[in-house]
Amino acid sequence: MAAGCPWKFRTRSAMGQLSGKSPFTCVAEDVRLGAGVRLAPFVNLYGCEIGADTRVGAFVEVQRDASIGERCKISSHTFICSGVTIEDEVFVGHGVVFINDRNPRATTADGAPQTEQDWLMERTVVRRGASIGSGSVIMCGVEIGARALVGAGAVVTRDVPPGAVVMGNPARVRDPRGGHAASEQPQASSDKGVSHAD
Repeated sequence: MAAGCPWKFRTRSAMGQLSGKSPFTCVAEDVRLGAGVRLAPFVNLYGCEIGADTRVGAFVEVQRDASIGERCKISSHTFICSGVTIEDEVFVGHGVVFINDRNPRATTADGAPQTEQDWLMERTVVRRGASIGSGSVIMCGVEIGARALVGAGAVVTRDVPPGAVVMGNPARVRDPRGGHAASEQPQASSDKGVSHAD
């Protein structure tokens, strides 16, 4: 068992099923891993499920009651909290943060430390084939549609339609079809054939 990991590692035979196993991973015994899962060093997994052939980068934490599908790529320094469901073939960039509590507090009104009964977890779903750019923040209670693209650094506060491209803070739909909005398409100029945006 590695220093600082509060859980016992899986048996050597179970860890041997992992591709790219590292001695610096912290995987609780209640984690369910599909065949061919690859874990980079310094991941922290407990009470979650990760589907077959998914790759998880360094310094990623996946909490209890979170689920990641098959053939996903979860890049380094990402935090996936309880209540998040990520379907198959999803790309999550570096340093993405999911949030599951709309009104976080450390203590109750009387100053006692909060317990699980003192707050409401709101679930988030990322549908199949979606991509989330590095540095994005995904607020709780939203759904990111299939094949949608969240631009780097976006703050997602509302549902993202399937196939849409969103960016900004708060994230707004750039084009629901996944291309440039009509007003942003380069327009041909009559002078010397130069193209420019409106």
